[in-house]
Amino acid sequence: SIYTQLGGSLPLPTRVLLMVSDVFKKYWYIVIIGVFGGRFFLRRWKATPKGRESIDAFKLRVPVFGSLFHKTALARFAGTLSMLLRSGVPILQALDIVSDTVNNKVISKAVNDVQSSVREGESMAKPLAKHKVFPPMVVQMLAVGEETGQVDVMLEKVSLFYNQEVEASVDALTSLIEPLLIAVIGGAVGAAVIALYMPMFNIIKLIK
Repeated sequence: SIYTQLGGSLPLPTRVLLMVSDVFKKYWYIVIIGVFGGRFFLRRWKATPKGRESIDAFKLRVPVFGSLFHKTALARFAGTLSMLLRSGVPILQALDIVSDTVNNKVISKAVNDVQSSVREGESMAKPLAKHKVFPPMVVQMLAVGEETGQVDVMLEKVSLFYNQEVEASVDALTSLIEPLLIAVIGGAVGAAVIALYMPMFNIIKLIK
């Protein structure tokens, strides 16, 4: 009202801050219902095969963390399959177990395709190469292992490589998260301070 009497208007940052505050004060129950409702439906959708596959595919593509999820899944795939083969588990049964334990529907689907091909007498490397989720290095290492009769050894090396990559990625992300959080929190506090103090400075100009 003071600004109106002086023929002025509140600065844009202040209007935005007041609008957000009014929304939360007047419609807080809608916000809470929306958050919990969205979480409920997301969990229900994730429980479906298509929903789980879509979410797992998104995890592999999400910026920054997607690479970490991908490397972790590949390390789990190679490590588990290597251990099972070394223990004498038949290849088809080993692939079936890996498909259930890899914890990613995209990779699990690829493993199932490999299992079907192996059941028909094909090698593992050839059908694996058809799936982009498996890098060429993994396919080549597996092909060498099949040619030399050391599939478990090659898979163990793949698992070791990706475990080291995961550790390096986690260390890099850890070093980035702290300054990033400081920057985000500092930016939010700074924006709030500017939105609160700008009207005071502007009203002095209007009075003059």
